[in-house]
Amino acid sequence: MQAKILVAGATGYVGGRLVPILLQNGHHIRALTRNTDKVRSRPWGGHENLEVRQGDMLDHASVQQAVDGCSVVYYLVHSMEDQYRDFSATERQAAYNMVRALKGRHDCRVIYLSGLLPEDVHLSRHLRSRGEVEEILSLADAPLTTLRAAQLIGAGSASFEMIRWLVDRLPVLVTPKWTHVRTQPISTSDALAYLVGALEHPETTGESYDIGGPDILSYADLFKLYAKEAGLRFRPVIPLPWVSLRLSAQIISLVTPIPGALVKPLIEGMRNQVVCAENRIRQIVPLELTPIREALKRALGRTRQHSVKSCWFDAGLPVVPEWVVRGDPQYVEAAIYRDTYSIRLAAEPDEVWKLLVQIGGTTGWYSNNFLWRLRGLMDKIIGGPGLHRGRRSSQTLYVGDGLDFWRVLDIRPSKRLLLYTTMRLPGEGLLDFVINPMLQEGDEKKSDTELMLSLYFRPQGLPGRAYWYAVSPFHRIVFLGMLKAMAQRLGKSVIEGPARVKRPLGWAALKQEKNLARNNRE
Repeated sequence: MQAKILVAGATGYVGGRLVPILLQNGHHIRALTRNTDKVRSRPWGGHENLEVRQGDMLDHASVQQAVDGCSVVYYLVHSMEDQYRDFSATERQAAYNMVRALKGRHDCRVIYLSGLLPEDVHLSRHLRSRGEVEEILSLADAPLTTLRAAQLIGAGSASFEMIRWLVDRLPVLVTPKWTHVRTQPISTSDALAYLVGALEHPETTGESYDIGGPDILSYADLFKLYAKEAGLRFRPVIPLPWVSLRLSAQIISLVTPIPGALVKPLIEGMRNQVVCAENRIRQIVPLELTPIREALKRALGRTRQHSVKSCWFDAGLPVVPEWVVRGDPQYVEAAIYRDTYSIRLAAEPDEVWKLLVQIGGTTGWYSNNFLWRLRGLMDKIIGGPGLHRGRRSSQTLYVGDGLDFWRVLDIRPSKRLLLYTTMRLPGEGLLDFVINPMLQEGDEKKSDTELMLSLYFRPQGLPGRAYWYAVSPFHRIVFLGMLKAMAQRLGKSVIEGPARVKRPLGWAALKQEKNLARNNRE
């Protein structure tokens, strides 16, 4: 049996681009993920050389099972996610689990993408954590190859998105002193080439390399280069010493799609000068490095064409909430609020799906978009993602994709789209779209289609219940308007509705449909 390459972090920004390259090169890949549907929904998710393994880096047993039988491990795990309060502790635990799993595995090797680590006593938490993970992984019996990079510039990367949103939204950039700190970013495509090159060149085993692009420049230079490529008017950059990191983080959080909890550690890292201390990798893996201006141009082009392969938000996915899969009717009835609306159209399910799958992003929510924008603004003010994030593509959706302030939790073409809220709420929420074909009476060939929209909310204590009763009066306006507008956009006759379903489908029916779908896949 041919040995496999384990990719830990296969659905993150880098992993989601590395895996298809490795598959194209003929390698057998084992993708470790917490949600297998997230991998299988990708265009490469059904590749014959791909094995999808469910597991969690914080669970040693699942990491051990994933490592067994693999000769190479790509460690692309990054826990700087909104769901982890102490991402450094989470990253340490994940790294130690990998070390334990590799005990006695001198026949294996690890390739790790880290950050450039300057000699600075005031190293940011983010960069310090990257260094700690590197130290932990070096304890493994399997030899470690480390590639250290500064910012990755590519469509969907957090660094590019922050630059894009800041320069697009702000006519004047008032920044702290870090604006003129030097950095050596690298294009995402070049970073991927080095990751593949490290695999193909055994002499990199056990070594550490700095990888960077051909340009050393300041953040102010990055802002100016982007403005030129985007065709924007001149954006003055005014550094003010009294502008604190906290204030900068708040401003960036308001005008970019990056939540406040993630902005602060990113901003802290910008205080440190990150420039390659050596360039030995260029002799081993010779590349024609992409100038940063060209990298910005390519990233901007892919963003405008809605052809982003992976996004910074791809990393991580909330585990399906317990109350979604739990089958206790009494528990459900006591804990969950729900509101359901439906419309019946003289249309085929595929026609309804094509319209539904384009929802959000630049398309909007078909009706009362000002209310959605207002809700997004409220979410941004309290540190949530708001509507700025939009969506990776205007035409396709994968499990795990960000969709404004939602995440795609389940997707079944022409049948169902299930979204999980990432808004700052005193509880958990789901938005569930279900498409049901309805045979016309007396005609077995023709069918109408029912589109059912259900909002589920599990409150946390009294604040959660108060929130539900405060916003529920707006549901009728928003969701009835949405269904009516979708019917108008389709240009199809309305057979019935839109109307609120007085007795919405019980959770048992939803579970039954989920189990039926799982049986069909099997």
